[in-house]
Amino acid sequence: MLRSSIPRLVGRARWPLTTTAARAGLNRFAAAATSSPALQQRQSFASVVPPKAQDPAKLDEITTLPNGIRVASEALPDAFSGVGVYIDAGSRFENEYLRGASHIMDRLAFKSTNKRSADDMLEAVESLGGNIQCASSRESMMYQAATFNSAIPTATELLAETIRNPLLTDDEIAQQLDTAAYEVKEIWAKPELILPELVHMAAFKDNTLGNPLLCPEERLGVIDGDVIRAYREAFYRPDRIVVAFAGIPHSQSVRLAEQYFGDMRASQPATETDTVAATVVDNNDSASATFFSSSSSSSSSSSSSSFASTSPSSSSASAASSSSGQPSKLLSKIPFFKNISTSASNNASVLSSVPPVTGMGELSYEPAHYTGGFLSLPPQPPPLNPHLPTFTHIQIAFEGLPISSDDIYALATLQTLLGGGGSFSAGGPGKGMYSRLYTNVLNQHGWVESCIAFNHSYADSGLFGIAASCYPGRTAKMLEVMCRELRALTLDNGFSALGPAEVNRAKNQLRSSLLMNLESRMVELEDLGRQVQVHGHKIPVHEMVRRINDLTVQDLRRVARIVVQGLVDNPGRGSGAPTVVLQEAEVAGLSAKQMQWDEIQDIIYKWQLGKR
Repeated sequence: MLRSSIPRLVGRARWPLTTTAARAGLNRFAAAATSSPALQQRQSFASVVPPKAQDPAKLDEITTLPNGIRVASEALPDAFSGVGVYIDAGSRFENEYLRGASHIMDRLAFKSTNKRSADDMLEAVESLGGNIQCASSRESMMYQAATFNSAIPTATELLAETIRNPLLTDDEIAQQLDTAAYEVKEIWAKPELILPELVHMAAFKDNTLGNPLLCPEERLGVIDGDVIRAYREAFYRPDRIVVAFAGIPHSQSVRLAEQYFGDMRASQPATETDTVAATVVDNNDSASATFFSSSSSSSSSSSSSSFASTSPSSSSASAASSSSGQPSKLLSKIPFFKNISTSASNNASVLSSVPPVTGMGELSYEPAHYTGGFLSLPPQPPPLNPHLPTFTHIQIAFEGLPISSDDIYALATLQTLLGGGGSFSAGGPGKGMYSRLYTNVLNQHGWVESCIAFNHSYADSGLFGIAASCYPGRTAKMLEVMCRELRALTLDNGFSALGPAEVNRAKNQLRSSLLMNLESRMVELEDLGRQVQVHGHKIPVHEMVRRINDLTVQDLRRVARIVVQGLVDNPGRGSGAPTVVLQEAEVAGLSAKQMQWDEIQDIIYKWQLGKR
C-alpha cells in the first residue's frame, strides 16, 4: 500500500498552483519577507564573523591581601580550573641547620592536619579527581591542584590545611625520611638524573644554587620535627606567598584566598639577628617563567623567585684550588660522594660559606655566585652482563642569564637551535631532528649515545651548556665536539656560522612549544603563579611571542658570545670559568687513563670558551 501511494504523492507535488487566490497568497508572503526587519537581520547573518580573540592577559588580575599575600587570577573559562600556592622557599635559601629540609617538606604534603587524619586527607584528595601535587625546586615550593570547577573551593581548603596546619608527627617524618633515602639511592643509580644536580653544585660551589636539591645522606638522620618547623617558620610567611587561580573569576579567587589564608599573621619586620646579606633582583618585564624554567628541577622545573634587599652583600674570599685540592664542604656531605675529585678553576672566587651554627642560625639571601669548576665521579664498572653497554657521561656548562634579563629569549632560542636528544628518537621535523646537535653530532658520530643542550634560568643567574653520553674511551673527542658546537654559535662567517633559515626554524619551534605548553591548565597555573613571584605581574603571551619574533641572527650571536666566553655580568659577579662534570666508564679487559682537569681546560680554552 505504501508503494502504491508514492506516485500519487509525487504527482500532487508536481501540480501547478494556477488559482488566483494561491498566487495572491504567495505574493503577500514574499512582500512580508522582504519588508520584515527581523527577517532582513536574520539574512544578514548568513556569513558569520567570529568574534575577535581576547588576549588572556587582559583577564589577569592581582590583589594583595592586608597580610601581604598576593592573589592572582586568570579567568579563562574551561571545564577544569586550577589553584596553586607558591612560596619563596627552596634549597638555595637553606643554611646548614635547614640543609635538605625542602626535599622532606615536599614529601610531607597532604598528610595529617589538625582537621583530618592522613587517611582522611588521602581520601579527600582522591575524591577531587584531576591533579593535585606538591613539588620543591631550588627557588620555590609549589602546591597545585587542577580539578573540576565545582571542586575548586574544596581544593583550596585542602591546600590551605596542608600548608598552614600540618601535624608533622614523628611517625610521618620518619616515614618520609625513609622514602627520601630510597629516592636518593635510585637517582644516584641513574647518571642522567644525578649529573644535572652535580653540575649545579660544581658551578655554584658552596653557595645558593649549589646547595643540594636532594637531601644529603648524612642529613637524613638529623632532620626532625624541630628542623621542619623551623623551615616553615622561616619561609611560610604571607609576604612570601602567592595564591594563583586559573579559570576562576577574580572576585571568587579573592574571596577564597581571604577565607583560607586571610587570617595568616603578617611577617614581623626583619631584624639583624635573622637576616644577612641580600641583593635586589631587577624584576623587569623581560622574561616568562613558562619556558625558561629549569626544570627542573624537575622535580620541577627550574624557575625563579624574587627577594628583597636587607643588608649589604657579604664579602667574598678568593679560593684557588687545583684538582688535588680539598673538596667542597657540600660535595663531601652528599650521598655516595666518596673518592670524588673536585676542583674550581684557577682563578675561581668562592663566597665564604655559612659557618656552622647551633639551632636555627641565620638565613642567607646572598646573590648566586658562579664559581665554575670540575667534578669527576668514580668510573662506572663494567656491567655483569657483557651485552649491556656502558657510557661515559660528560656535561659542560657556563653561567647563563637570569630570568629577568632582556636576552633570555635569545638564549632560549639558542638552546632550541642546538636541540639534540638520544641516538634513537621517534621524532621528526619539529621535534629536534633538524637541530644542530642532531645533524652535526648524532648523525655524524656513531659512538655518541646522546647529546642535548640545556638552559636553566633563575632569579639572578643561570646555567647554559651541553650534556652528552658516548662510548668509553672517547671522552676527549666528545669534549672536542661539544666545544666545537658551542664555539660555532659565536662565528661571524663560515660554514658553521648561524644562518637565517635555522634561526627562523628555532624561533618557530620555540613559539609553538610555548603556546602548546600553555594549553595545559597546570602549566598555565604555574606560569601565572611563578611570574607573579618573579615580576609582580603576568607577562602577556603576545609580548613573549613578539620578543621572539624580533630576534635576529646578530642578537643570537651576541648573546652566545656573552655566555660561552664567560662575559656574563650577573649580580653575583661570577668567575666566567667553565664547569665540567664527568663520569667515565670502564670496559672489561681494558684500562684507560682518566682525563684530568688540566687536560679538559686545555681543550676548552683552545676553542676560546670560558674565561681563564
